[in-house]
Amino acid sequence: MNLRKWFFLFWTTLAVGAVTTAVSGLIMQITDSEFGFLGIEATGFNALMMALVGTMIGAFSHMGFFAYLTLNYIALSILRKKYLWNTLQAYTTLFVLLGLGYILYENREQVGGWLFYVLPVVLFALSWAVSVIKVKRTNQSALVPTLFLMVVATVIEGWPALSGEESNANAVIFMFIPLFVCNAYQILQLHRILKQPEADSAVTKSVS
Repeated sequence: MNLRKWFFLFWTTLAVGAVTTAVSGLIMQITDSEFGFLGIEATGFNALMMALVGTMIGAFSHMGFFAYLTLNYIALSILRKKYLWNTLQAYTTLFVLLGLGYILYENREQVGGWLFYVLPVVLFALSWAVSVIKVKRTNQSALVPTLFLMVVATVIEGWPALSGEESNANAVIFMFIPLFVCNAYQILQLHRILKQPEADSAVTKSVS
């Protein structure tokens, strides 16, 4: 991963975050009268502001993505056996999904009485779909790491929307959609950007 490749992934992730946030935010604004972002009467201005927020979400996702790559490299160096690290990632993914449901259930008065089971199920289903696509484009060993990234990283990055005093269903959805899309974009682009043999990198072996 040289500087040119990193910069390409960085600015394209910001662009993906901006577009996704603006589109999803405006759709939420149109379909839900309770969702507000600087006033529905200023739709064009809202789209610009949402896009700016989306670039920050994209940057946050990018930081989380490289943090995972670093963690993956360190874990493989320490554990030595890939299956041990994959097993740990699988259990952690399950734990985080259950934890997400529990947190949303505890805050059901704020976020609603349906999000605590809908969000974990949808997040897992979409993460599995991304993981299957990744496997088809690379190799079978990418399944668990991709699933871990899509679930665990997205939940950690979206934590402010879950734990804030003004947390509600709209805030959670507004935060999670661009984070998920940005994470999916990065993991699906990684092997194309690196374009190197599997033997060249321990990180590439497991996530690309």
